[in-house]
Amino acid sequence: MIQVSDDIVLYPLSVDDIFKIFNTLNSEREYLREWLPFVDSTHEEEDTASFVNHVLQTEDQQFTIYYKDEFVGLVGFKDTDTTNKKTEIGYWLSQYVQGKEIMIQSVQKLVDYAFNEMDINRIQIKVAVDNNKSKRIPEKLGFQFEGIERDGELLVDGVYTDITVYSLLKREYDK
Repeated sequence: MIQVSDDIVLYPLSVDDIFKIFNTLNSEREYLREWLPFVDSTHEEEDTASFVNHVLQTEDQQFTIYYKDEFVGLVGFKDTDTTNKKTEIGYWLSQYVQGKEIMIQSVQKLVDYAFNEMDINRIQIKVAVDNNKSKRIPEKLGFQFEGIERDGELLVDGVYTDITVYSLLKREYDK
């Protein structure tokens, strides 16, 4: 467990979370599918169970986000490369708790965790170029803009989007 604030707690992802994750994705499908292409292929709890079980078999750590004791999203590391001491942070949040700085506080806590507990040197965050809410997180946390990954992600309805790439190095964080 990672205590982010009085109202925000991150818990390591577990199979006990499958129902909550699926229900949130299912009930907020139209909102979440704009930037999360996996929502369209998540039709049943079994789809979420496959994702959770896959994550639990990797080195990547994912966390459920609880705000005032309610599940509201996921945040965590992906594509972690321990040899080169780098990782990527990905996240999504329920539409009903947007604007409360839940995600920026959660990502900040994971940045600290990655640099100080995991001995990571480089963290990157990739965001669709038009996803302005999501882009504010790395920008506010001092990540550096590195460039655009052209057609970096296939979104819903077969539409590609360019991806903005941000990074933060441990030496920049320690300043």
